[in-house]
Amino acid sequence: MDTRPPEPPPLQLATTAECREALETLYHFLDGELTDTRRGEIQRHLDECSPCLEAFDFEAELKIVVARHCRDRVPERLRMRVVMALTEASKEDLASE
Repeated sequence: MDTRPPEPPPLQLATTAECREALETLYHFLDGELTDTRRGEIQRHLDECSPCLEAFDFEAELKIVVARHCRDRVPERLRMRVVMALTEASKEDLASE
């Protein structure tokens, strides 16, 4: 299985204000940070504009590759120390109330 990030699509200039706007909100779209109305507007644009759809597809695939391969493993001993410190801090907060 090839784990290299995908090749970016050829550089395409945003041809309309709608394209520029769609590309500027691409990460918000991918992260689910848009309202349903705004998401629908961008989706309609992507359905009709192949250069913007190519950019979307590239960014979506890149996001998946990064999420899959860029995870740090925390040693169990460190994780337990953090849990204990948070538990102790929580007890102190409750005692001071």
